[in-house]
Amino acid sequence: MTYTDLIEMPSFTEGAINLASARLGAKGIDVSDDFFAPLSRMLQDEPPHWDATAYDDNGKWMDGWESRRKRVPGHDWSIIRLAMPGRIFGFDVDTAYFTGNYPPHCSIEAAFVDAGDPTAETVWTEVLAKSPLGASAHHFFELQDKEKVWSHLRLHIYPDGGIARLRVYGAAFFDWSKVGADEEIDLAYVFHGAKALAWSDAHYGHPDKVLGPGRGQNMGDGWETKRRRGPGHDWAIIRLGHAGRIQRAIVDTAFYKGNFPDSCEILGAYLPDLGDVLTRADIDASEQWKPLLPRTKLQMDHIHPFGSEALSDIGPITHVRLAMHPDGGIMRMRLFGTKA
Repeated sequence: MTYTDLIEMPSFTEGAINLASARLGAKGIDVSDDFFAPLSRMLQDEPPHWDATAYDDNGKWMDGWESRRKRVPGHDWSIIRLAMPGRIFGFDVDTAYFTGNYPPHCSIEAAFVDAGDPTAETVWTEVLAKSPLGASAHHFFELQDKEKVWSHLRLHIYPDGGIARLRVYGAAFFDWSKVGADEEIDLAYVFHGAKALAWSDAHYGHPDKVLGPGRGQNMGDGWETKRRRGPGHDWAIIRLGHAGRIQRAIVDTAFYKGNFPDSCEILGAYLPDLGDVLTRADIDASEQWKPLLPRTKLQMDHIHPFGSEALSDIGPITHVRLAMHPDGGIMRMRLFGTKA
């Protein structure tokens, strides 16, 4: 059993994305000290791990950000540019494997910078007051104000030590008022607020990855299920960033060669009041949503474009059900259309 197997996730993480995901583009841009372990490790998406035999020139190798022992007044801090501006629901400050070298306390400030990074004139707002931390544990902190939009964080640790992972749960902010009524836009893009809400299997990769930027970096950067040994097929239900009419679509199986799905289909529905936590009845009902793309054969490592000749006009939709038959991997799905 691993360190993360028995973690019960708090309710504020449901339907949220990690705004501090390095995979999505979050980056550490300044730090007071990272002598033992660089800030970039704290933003990695994979769970932290422990290697008892790993040492480098400065000492024990640790999977996270770690500053040296402070021998002068003050405390250490780091500044993180979020992957995208967004509303923050809460934090997970994870001190996994930091036992005699974790910080006793932390606090977090936030700022919104419209373009670029913070300067000396930037106004910072404390969103998490100085709070206690413990050894090798997740520390979940929920924010009361979940409506303000932030672009950067300043994490303070008192006085020094190491944080394995910082996860910032929230929702991407995208100003849809700036999108024209006839302007084509990807409604299934994570930076535009799209999110996977439910899925049959995510053994090798979370379905949120199909909503990510670019074509992917490798086979681990897409949604991939385990080999299905029984009847049925795999599926994911995705909330679009905005209600809209889909005009064209792309299903990309980049890097998937011996494990691409035989075929896929996309169903859609207009359900503006559907919550982010789906019941079994919600999931069962999704099997009867309207077909946007009928079941279609796929190829390995290939971009599959679908225009108006392949897609059905099913009107405005808020959600889609992406199904692959019987299993396998899809790197990206794009759903281009106009907002409704």
